[in-house]
Amino acid sequence: MAEVRAVAVIGAGTTGRGIAHLAALGGYRTILEDILPASLRKAESEIRSYLDQAIEQGKIRKEDAEAAFARLEYAATVEEAARQADLVIEAVPDELESKLEIFILLDKICKPDTILASNSASLSICEIASVTYRASKCVGMRFFEQQVELVRTPETDDATIAACSEVGRRMGKEVMVTEARHPSKSLNHSVAKPQPKPFTGEDAKDAKVTE
Repeated sequence: MAEVRAVAVIGAGTTGRGIAHLAALGGYRTILEDILPASLRKAESEIRSYLDQAIEQGKIRKEDAEAAFARLEYAATVEEAARQADLVIEAVPDELESKLEIFILLDKICKPDTILASNSASLSICEIASVTYRASKCVGMRFFEQQVELVRTPETDDATIAACSEVGRRMGKEVMVTEARHPSKSLNHSVAKPQPKPFTGEDAKDAKVTE
């Protein structure tokens, strides 16, 4: 299993900054990207606020919060954020064309063994992965309040699932693995079942350091 040391998060909206917060708490070098400087400034401010609240509430030690904050970096372009990442988590709005463009770019600029994950709640990870030359390294990575769901395509390899499972655990999440069986459908499940409570990004403020 390839070791993940650096995580890039594409999109600094509520969900993206929440994922970045969890990654930093999990011990990863974390690069958060957004083309809007105001979004990056807001993300930095809110993550700092969440960490301060966690210290006050006794959820984490001050030194752990400071270490997590120091692991966070900010980038204005996808290229800057993703070139050295071992895992890239795309967290932009659910618009297929935008996600396809991002994955095409990521496939070109990332290291050959970099894992590409999409946080899409409604689009087919099979379709998204199909525009890359690394389908075995593509996976859906859906965040919920208590869980992270890894959605594997028929091409996703076991090493990718193992690496992302470790990331999820270090983020303090229970890891679920499901299969996207039909590329024509969105994040399919063979049996319909109640979905966990969605991750809003705000949930990250309650996260604790994972030893």
